[in-house]
Amino acid sequence: MELRVLNYFLAIAREQSIVHAAESLHLSQPTLSTQIKNLEQELGKQLFIRGSKGTRKVTLTEEGMILKKRAEEILDLVKKAENEVRLTDDVIMGDVYIGTGETDGIRLIAKAAKKLQGRYPGVSYHISSGNATLVSEYLDKGLIDFGIVFGDVDLTKYNALEMPYHDTWGVLMRKDSLLARKDSITPQDLYDLPLILSQQEAEGGNVTQWLGREPSRLNIAATYNLIFNASLLVDEGLGYAVGLDKIINTTGESSLCFRPLKPELKNKMSIIWKKYQVFSKPVEKFLEVLRQSLVTTG
Repeated sequence: MELRVLNYFLAIAREQSIVHAAESLHLSQPTLSTQIKNLEQELGKQLFIRGSKGTRKVTLTEEGMILKKRAEEILDLVKKAENEVRLTDDVIMGDVYIGTGETDGIRLIAKAAKKLQGRYPGVSYHISSGNATLVSEYLDKGLIDFGIVFGDVDLTKYNALEMPYHDTWGVLMRKDSLLARKDSITPQDLYDLPLILSQQEAEGGNVTQWLGREPSRLNIAATYNLIFNASLLVDEGLGYAVGLDKIINTTGESSLCFRPLKPELKNKMSIIWKKYQVFSKPVEKFLEVLRQSLVTTG
């Protein structure tokens, strides 16, 4: 399987048309069709469903969708490797890739990046947001250099720096709700209310353990991946979102407020990277500055 052909495959998936993909690649349509047929024969799977002559639209098969995801990861990794290899020893330029969930603790990363920017303006940062599963997956595949995670770390797989920051769990609600009159929220306060939980917590996690009930015994009105989307559901009166503090602005004219859980529930935060990972020079410099910043902060 050649990288060139993977690029051809992704072009067709993007354009949903062999004709349009051939034009964007500056290839003849028969040449491109032959390349894709050869790829399908090599894999022993059909990758596209060809439409009628009238539409000429093509759609991905289930196997095609799997290959699309992996092809994008492979080509991203190749691009990352090429950029790192091209850099000279005496010039610090390049990219730092970080995966993280939603947290105000990203400010610690931003401060370290700002310090490094003053010394090496040629370093760029790329932040991918996602839950813990996605961050770990990207890290294991080499698509990111660092992951920001909460809770305990598998130290058999990763090196870790514990950050001097803890995220506080609480409930995001409308200011005109009865629960907003309280300074903190207990498990009993939430038992009969429509809850909006993160997708990970809805399957069982720290919050459900704190509540003392299995997810099946809770009134889960909705689940979310991004707390901003959950805040809109709360604003429309769908329910009460359980999440982390300082992500949604509840000051000023906001119709929402945040109340911490009681007993208090906090998550420690760590930045992790794969054991025995070989870093590019920009990544080495970033980790060096981050370590120094944590010593100063601590």
